[in-house]
Amino acid sequence: MLGFDVDGGDLLVGGRRLSTLVADVGQTPFYAYDRQRIAARVANVRAVLPSGVDLHYAIKANPMPELLAFISPLVEGLDVASAGELQRALTAGMPSGAISFAGPGKRASELDAAVAAGVLVNVESFRELPLLVGASARHGRPARVAVRVNPDFELRGAGMRMGGGAKPFGVDAEQVPALLRAIASAGLQFEGFHLYAASQMLKGDALAQATLATGALLLRLSADAPAPVRHLNLGGGWGIPYFPNEQALDVAPVCAALQELVDKTAQELPGARLQIELGRYLVGEAGVYVAQVLDRKVSRGQVFLVTDGGLHHHLAASGNFGQVIRRNYPVAIGNRMGAAEREVVSIVGPLCTPLDLLAERVELPMAQPGDWVVVFQSGAYGASASPQAFLGHPPCAEVLV
Repeated sequence: MLGFDVDGGDLLVGGRRLSTLVADVGQTPFYAYDRQRIAARVANVRAVLPSGVDLHYAIKANPMPELLAFISPLVEGLDVASAGELQRALTAGMPSGAISFAGPGKRASELDAAVAAGVLVNVESFRELPLLVGASARHGRPARVAVRVNPDFELRGAGMRMGGGAKPFGVDAEQVPALLRAIASAGLQFEGFHLYAASQMLKGDALAQATLATGALLLRLSADAPAPVRHLNLGGGWGIPYFPNEQALDVAPVCAALQELVDKTAQELPGARLQIELGRYLVGEAGVYVAQVLDRKVSRGQVFLVTDGGLHHHLAASGNFGQVIRRNYPVAIGNRMGAAEREVVSIVGPLCTPLDLLAERVELPMAQPGDWVVVFQSGAYGASASPQAFLGHPPCAEVLV
């Protein structure tokens, strides 16, 4: 299922049978991330990216320390959104010069830490400038800065829109020239621009158009740059399919658009590098969430599998992390792959709320207490994006296999 192999009825994760993996982890629930699938996805992206485009990993998708240590040598940079993520990026061994820091509400202490480390700060408001000036004076070096731009266009068809219209992210495009003048007056080290229009895009043509629009806007804004532009971060937005009838992203038109921008940038901004930052696309399909069936209940003709996992570990699968209309993530009974006897069940967790629903009315092999439910497409926005302290249940484990 979804590219994972099966051996003797057991799902294989990272080449290991699920029953063996459960025994080695020593508990359920847990997340398991397949390092070879991550490496293969990075290699596939590199194979289609035009020369002149750097690949960054957005830590917010999955900040597991072991995963970061594994992926860091495979990419040109890491993008962080908090001091905690910054520390993880540095611990993973990424050079500070290849780390960028975004976020609409950076604390003064976070800006100070960024300047101390020498990472690139994506400025998102005028309020950040005096804080960066103060940090520069304390650390004896000018803060490295780029301007995050809130574009004057909006990308439709995205899972979440991060730019266009009124947004808390970045500086409105029409205000950017004034911000650039303020950066020059403040004596900060300007290096480029950042624009993240949207996330979870599955329509290649629409994403290609947004990429071209992003590049055109940043090239236009570069006319007011107070120093040579070194970086144009075009964001990411490459999505993965979660639900029935969703198709994998066609990256061909996106890469064609990137090539067009590489050519334009070489003419208009010699020496500038293009960057894309991908998170979910690199790790999302490499992860599974595993929970054990505790009980099998029949209520007025409907079968419920009650597991030891739920929304407190995997908020996204429960439908409470951005879904407007709840849909099921792909699921399986991981130790009964291919079993002939099937039934329609709902999979719920142990929490005292009807929101604790991992799958609703799905057809699966008949399961019993002790079996293992597997939720696919779980490598991104899983453990770190879930309320693990809710109702005091134990946290889940994470393993890289």
